[in-house]
Formats: sequence, structure tokens, C-alpha cells
Amino acid sequence: MCPIIKTIRCCLLPLALITVDVQAQKAITSADFYPVSDKQAEVGRLLFYDKILSGNRNISCSTCHHPAFGTSDGLSLGIGEGGAGLGPARTAGIGADRIERRVPRNAPALWNLGARQIKLLMHDGRISQSRLYGNGFNTPAQEWLPDGLNSVVAAQALFPLTSETEMAGSNEENEVAGASNDRIDNSWPIIAKRVRNIPFYATSIVQAFESIQRPDQITIVHIANALAAFISSEFKSIDSPYDRWLAGDNSALNKQQQQGRDLFFGKATCSGCHSGSLFSNHSFRALALPAFGPGRTRSHDPMPRDVGRMGESDRLEDAYRFRVPMLRNVALTAPYGHNGAYPTLRSMINHHRNPLAARKSWSPRLASLPSAPWLEEIDFVIAQDKFEMQRQAAQVDINLPEISDQEVTALVAFLESLTGDQARAQEFIIPATVPSGLPVDKPELPPIQ
Repeated sequence: MCPIIKTIRCCLLPLALITVDVQAQKAITSADFYPVSDKQAEVGRLLFYDKILSGNRNISCSTCHHPAFGTSDGLSLGIGEGGAGLGPARTAGIGADRIERRVPRNAPALWNLGARQIKLLMHDGRISQSRLYGNGFNTPAQEWLPDGLNSVVAAQALFPLTSETEMAGSNEENEVAGASNDRIDNSWPIIAKRVRNIPFYATSIVQAFESIQRPDQITIVHIANALAAFISSEFKSIDSPYDRWLAGDNSALNKQQQQGRDLFFGKATCSGCHSGSLFSNHSFRALALPAFGPGRTRSHDPMPRDVGRMGESDRLEDAYRFRVPMLRNVALTAPYGHNGAYPTLRSMINHHRNPLAARKSWSPRLASLPSAPWLEEIDFVIAQDKFEMQRQAAQVDINLPEISDQEVTALVAFLESLTGDQARAQEFIIPATVPSGLPVDKPELPPIQ
């Protein structure tokens, strides 16, 4: 059958016609991903679940990106350093150890980050491939990012380690946080020394990297590259019912899911932004999502607001725009939006139907925010600034065709068909112990079914 070319208008700014070939979806394969070293990935697995990487040795990468919660945490805004527990059951801590601030954005899922097409990461794209600083990447560390990182995933892995709210802790609590406060790259050698002083890591990292022969040569670059190898291999997800349907199994999608697919690539125009094999064109769009939380504030702007892509680009036209998320395994990654404003796929799709009406009717009860009474005044204070609310409401990039509630149901069904079999079955190896001897977090809630 000849390809059917459908032209759609999917956004208001810029007002441009986007051409979408509705029959052009191709099955994704392992060839679409960078190869990784199995030895490095196995070291990365242990590091991913090991709290040795955090300033106070009390939180790991997996705490906020656990496979039991879709490689996220099931919260609207994360509870980082100082919290206790895992997933939606995580608490904000007690006493002097309690959190001082929520993580300002929703913890992004880690699915398929090793794909060759991915050139930037984070909700605002602040981690990207670039020649600007001579180290291969444009990041908050600028020229202080170390050389030798082999992917944008490895570059990204370094920054939670330096974040006070995520993994580093407060300046007065430990040497990692204090060093990061002086300059962002000062803490990485401290963390690397911690790791290489553990005999198992010292031996296994040297064996995994041909470029080094002795444990004293282990740096944060080897740790980041190992984490990237693990994330890129473990969370590669290309085994969904939709993949089987693309491969010729007509029974892989039921009638409702096929109807949802037709809507997605046709009338509903979802594929105008959620295009390609990962269902994202990796651009940035403003959806006027409800505003709450501490915001990812800038040094010169203490207001608890999040200006999105503009915080990275410094261009006014990027205000309140956020990266178009990839949709594989999206049914596992609730809540949705850069701040986790919506608890279900249906509610998120409904926001797309009429962003301003949905924003107006949104209730704070929809946010998944573990109780922290000392933060209650901050959590929703931005909504009291009528001028800021007007600015955010004025920046909307989508104007989609009307669809019915029944069609929304079909779209949800199609999105559920993008869930990989391995991801749904929780077929991941979580180590019972890690080389540091620190405890490994275990879910307090049943895994996603």
C-alpha cells in the first residue's frame, strides 16, 4: 500500500504545517541502539542500586528510578535526600534528616535512553551533545565536565550526584555536598575515591575498562560510563504488542487498540509531536500544565516557578516549554507531565484536549505529594501570583482537533499497547546486596502489573 501523507497543524507557535506519514512507523530493533559492554553494564547495575554514590550514603539512583515504578518513583515531585522508603510510599523524613525541599520536577523514566536518536535529556534539555565546551556535551558543568564520557546518558548520570535535593545532601552534612557547593565538579573525585576503595568495585571496574590497569586510575568517568551501560541495556524496551503488530502479527492489537492507533496517527494528530519509533520528536512544547511545587528556580529568580526550556536557552520564546516525552512504556510511568500533575493517561490526554479549561479545573488533590507540613505553604504558593498564572496560560503550543470520550478511551488503549513485555513482567535483576554493604531499597508496594 502506498504511504498516506497527512498534513496536520499540531501547534500554534510556530504556526507551521507538519507533514506526517501515517504509515511510516517502523519496528524498532537493537540496531537502533548504541552497543554497550556487558562487563560495564554489570558494574553499572550494582552502582545504580548502591547508596555509596550519595553524599550521606542514604539514597541511590534506583530510589527515584526504580523498575517497580516504571523507572520513575510514582510521585508528582520526588522526595530525594533525607526521605525514607520507595515509590509512592516514600516519606519526607523526620527530624533533622527531613527534606528541605521537594525535587522540583517529576523523575523522568529511563526507557530506551541508549537509542542513537537521543541527543539531549532532561525536561528542559539541559544535557545535550555539543562541541561548545570541547568535552562533547553542553551541561550545567560547562567546561568543567570531565573528558571521556561516552554518551549523553553518562553525562546526565553525573548531575544527581551533585544536587542537594537529590543525592548530595546539605553543605554541612558531608564532604560531597560541601565540595559541590564550591564548584560543581569538585565532588566527583571524592565519589570516585569512595568507589575504588571498595575492593570489589576496584577489581571489577579495572576488568571492565581496557583503558585502565590499576584501581587508582578509576575516575568518575568510569563510574558514569558504567551507569550509562547499565541504563542503556537494562531499560531497552522494544518488545511491546505494538512491536509485534508492526512485525506482522495482526492479532497483537485488539480492535480498540487499532482504533487508537488510527486516531494517534490520524484525526487526533498526536504523532505531530510524538513521532518516530520512540514516539517523540524531542522538541519542546508548552502545555500550560497546572503549576505547583518549588519550581526549578534560577539563581537570579527565586520565585517558585518553572520556566522550562527558557531556563536553559535564555530565550523568551522558550518560556514554559518542556520536552515532548517518549511514550514507550508510558502506561507504567504515572503521574504525567513535567511536574506529575495528572495521575492517569486519560486525565493527561484530557488536558491536551483543552489545556486552559483543564488547568482551571485542576485540583491539588490530583498531585501525588507525600506529606510534608513544613512545605505546605510553598507547594502551591505560585498559583497565588495572578500575573505569573496569566503568563503561563498565555503560552500554549497545542490546538488539537476535538475528540470524543470514546476516542480518548481508544487512545489510552493504544498507549497501553506500547508497554514492553519485559517491563510489564518486571523481568529485571535487582541485586540483593551491593559491594558497599549499604541496604538496597525494596518496594513497599506490589510491582506494576
